[in-house]
Amino acid sequence: MNELTALRLEDDGEKRSTRWSPIYHGLRQAIVSHRLAPGTKLPEDELASIYSVSRTVIRSALQALAHDRLARLEPNRGAFVAKPSIKEAREVFEARALIEPRVAALAAGSAGPQDIALLRRHLDKEHEALHAGRDSEAITLSARFHVGIAEITDHSVLTAMVRDLVSHSSLIIALYWKRRDTTCESHAHHALVDAIEAHRAEEAAGLMKSHMVDLLSGLDLTRGEKKPEKLADILR
Repeated sequence: MNELTALRLEDDGEKRSTRWSPIYHGLRQAIVSHRLAPGTKLPEDELASIYSVSRTVIRSALQALAHDRLARLEPNRGAFVAKPSIKEAREVFEARALIEPRVAALAAGSAGPQDIALLRRHLDKEHEALHAGRDSEAITLSARFHVGIAEITDHSVLTAMVRDLVSHSSLIIALYWKRRDTTCESHAHHALVDAIEAHRAEEAAGLMKSHMVDLLSGLDLTRGEKKPEKLADILR
């Protein structure tokens, strides 16, 4: 695992301190906690009034959300909370179930003590965030754990694929989870690290496969539409 990987895992993915950073985090938490429903419009002028900042600052926050796939920006229409379809959600996890078991097996063949120590420190932070009720942070940490496993393999193509898929599925989990532990159950990640540390490639692949099935089963993909609320009431 390279130095950049270590920094990403240790840093917890914090956005650098900017004028738009608090707005980004506020909107992100509102989306992940389901206070802002999928498809909700995010008007720049209304958000600027709510947060008492310029539309330029709001635009930067919305662009950051779009980069994280939490929002979509539509020309001449504005910004909306992203709304993955049921078909899209299933396809994302089907792709992960095909790719990540192979990634886990490769990681088990090449992981060193430093890689394992870094993953275990990361798990401690993930466990702490989940049990403290910091759901947004727990989802982010869970995604970075999977990317961290991919980066151990030093396989650039597979790592890029995993990074893209977990970014996409983080939003799906945030929007459609029906159990809080859908972020990634602690025992599942710990068992994966144990198998990777012991260089048990077949076991690591099997654990990752069942983990993907568990993640998909923890989602409620039949959720109905949420009654719209005023942004000011949700965000204040």
